[in-house]
Amino acid sequence: MVDLRADPDTPGAWLLPIKAVPGARRNTIVGPLGTRLKVRIAAPPEDGKANRAIRRLIADALGLRDASVTIASGATHPEKTLRIEGADEPALRRLVGPAR
Repeated sequence: MVDLRADPDTPGAWLLPIKAVPGARRNTIVGPLGTRLKVRIAAPPEDGKANRAIRRLIADALGLRDASVTIASGATHPEKTLRIEGADEPALRRLVGPAR
């Protein structure tokens, strides 16, 4: 089960742990991988390209602007934590639900 939790430092925000796999054919949300959400990203992990693609993928899946999703920790690592602002809990629970 993905460890989705409310951000104690930012009211109304959520923390979402992910496992990013760069170099994929296309950007996709794979599904739960232990306590993280696995995402595959086509962009290479250089110059912030993969991080921007991850933010865009998650924001689009939730119907949010890219700026609503930020990297809270792990910007240079495959295991990251995203801060998501403006999303409602049911939408987030659907996002991290069973593998697709």
